[in-house]
Amino acid sequence: GTWSMGHRTPQGLTFAPDGRLWEVEHGPRGGDELKVIEKGKNYGWPVIVHGINYPGTKIGEAIVEKPGMEQPRYYWNPVIAPSGMAFYQGNQFPAWRDSIFVGGLGGQLLDRLHMDWKTNKVIGEEPLLLEADVRARIRDVRFGPDGMIYVLTDSNPPAAAKLIKITPKK
Repeated sequence: GTWSMGHRTPQGLTFAPDGRLWEVEHGPRGGDELKVIEKGKNYGWPVIVHGINYPGTKIGEAIVEKPGMEQPRYYWNPVIAPSGMAFYQGNQFPAWRDSIFVGGLGGQLLDRLHMDWKTNKVIGEEPLLLEADVRARIRDVRFGPDGMIYVLTDSNPPAAAKLIKITPKK
């Protein structure tokens, strides 16, 4: 059977601490999306969409909502080309606890999304790793048992990719 439908290009998929399945997906120009995925739901692609085709033309009827189709919890405009994602539950960065971290390929950043968990809405966004000496395509983000943040970059040639460990300032 079909678990869910209406996805464009899923990139990151992970379970939140409460057990719900979350996903980030590449959208068109102006429409990368963060979603909670639930069984039997239709997430709308290509009927509803937050964005346009890359050449600037509209997609379908260019509508952003329709009964029976789910809205994303957040969407990026401009897009970041999301990759891996993870929920931070560690103690090394107390202000970031319960945030969602999303890698950005096109955006060349690590994006921290501050959540209001009562409404399941993004209430703040903080782009990280934008410094010239670090800026790279972020392929994945994970958290170690030490509570530190580990980021994997993507590079051509692959041998130039890096594993970056983010630690608190002393």
